[in-house]
Amino acid sequence: MIYQNPIIRGFNPDPSICAAEGKYYLVTSSFQFFPGVPIYESEDLVNWKKIGHVLTRHSQVHLENVPSSGGVFAATIRYYQGRYYMTTTNNSTRQHFIVWTDDVYGEWSEPVVIDQDGIDPSLLFDQGKVYFTSNGEDDYGVPGIVQCEIDIASGKKLTPSKTIWQGTGGRYLEGPHLYHIGNDYYIFASEGGTEYGHMITYARSKHPYGPFEPYQHNPILTNRNLGGFDIQAVGHGDLVQDKYGDWFMIHLGFRQIGRWLPFHHLGRETFLTPVFRDEDGWFTAGHQGTTIEVFEKKGEGKQTFIKHYMFNNIDTKLDWYYLRKPLLNHYNIHKDHVILHGSNIHLNQPLSPTFIGLKQAEFNAIITCDVTIDHGEGGLVIYMDENHHYDLLLQEHAQHVDAIAHIKIGSISHIQNRKQIKNNHATLVIVATPNDYTFYVGDIKPENLLANMETRYVSSEVALGFTGVFIGLYAYGKEKLNTVKFERLTIDYQ
Repeated sequence: MIYQNPIIRGFNPDPSICAAEGKYYLVTSSFQFFPGVPIYESEDLVNWKKIGHVLTRHSQVHLENVPSSGGVFAATIRYYQGRYYMTTTNNSTRQHFIVWTDDVYGEWSEPVVIDQDGIDPSLLFDQGKVYFTSNGEDDYGVPGIVQCEIDIASGKKLTPSKTIWQGTGGRYLEGPHLYHIGNDYYIFASEGGTEYGHMITYARSKHPYGPFEPYQHNPILTNRNLGGFDIQAVGHGDLVQDKYGDWFMIHLGFRQIGRWLPFHHLGRETFLTPVFRDEDGWFTAGHQGTTIEVFEKKGEGKQTFIKHYMFNNIDTKLDWYYLRKPLLNHYNIHKDHVILHGSNIHLNQPLSPTFIGLKQAEFNAIITCDVTIDHGEGGLVIYMDENHHYDLLLQEHAQHVDAIAHIKIGSISHIQNRKQIKNNHATLVIVATPNDYTFYVGDIKPENLLANMETRYVSSEVALGFTGVFIGLYAYGKEKLNTVKFERLTIDYQ
């Protein structure tokens, strides 16, 4: 089977994977978006279907008032004796926690808190013990990859937290995963920061606490220093062995808007790279240690991606995302339309405006929606965070309605253009390319052009943070709740 990277496209960073019951399950980070920690299922490691979210109740995760790119950081998923476990960090409360389920399609437990420093926690079930590994400082003040043994039911530490490895010298040592393979323990981690210097390194030992011997050709996988290369920032990997006995690494990376344009706005995505274990037990990975767009693996079938979205094929429970702690009575989401009730919380505020979004999955797209307002404003938004978004909206005034193209870039909030329309409804169209978003009111004709905005100003290089762009619907009532109706939404990826 020939497959193309990324295998899960659009904002899906920090992936972790486990094999269970003949299938594979994968989770990614979610930060300030709710529900938290999407979970995907696959039978071949290539084609993935979202089956739910781990954190579906506000009692499981505190997101109210968390900053953008705060909230839920990297997660790890593991399967042990018929039970699925997920551990992650709410970086805004500085707490690691574990949740579990016996039904991967159902609800997950309330959180069990683990008292250890850092972020990016991981679990290893091994010979009756449970090892809890993260980055941070240990109980003696030593920084690095930190580990303790825990009671999985209560979260109680059974041993002090101890630093087991300090990496190879790259900055921001993070994303550790400990494995017991054959007679050896392997510690994999990321260094260099989750940007253009990202890399995966590892070491091995005969004991779970080391001492660990680094792989002499570290990093095992990186695309750093590959100028003119579409795929960058390869890192944060998790190992899995497929049904043929072949090894793979699931990891993050991102696609630049152009080979020589160092900006990305779709977020960090999920990639799959082959891994090879030699007769001495050492691993190598990828194409000469790099991740490329196309690889081959054993298996039949072909890779498919959804290229066309409409209200009737958007899963109302799985696909839409909210910001932080939404007031769900402001949302009426149906199979053929959406009605939003906008409050006095605006998109520019780091709170919970009336907003739902889909992750933008490809650079090239045509987005169309019929929008009707009763008062206030509402429409489409290209949303990175509260300080970086482009809005194509309808706004009601005393005697007329305006279609408006608005930009928010850092401290700049500016109306690019406005056009008075005859009624309180219009067809809004956004044409996306790698470099631009172009706004139209009505058909895609020169006379209907409202504004053009560059993608780079909503990229991670400008906005900073760890998320990606959402294609969103929003409503804003200012002084009182308003009603905005969205019909005939289509997203066509080119």
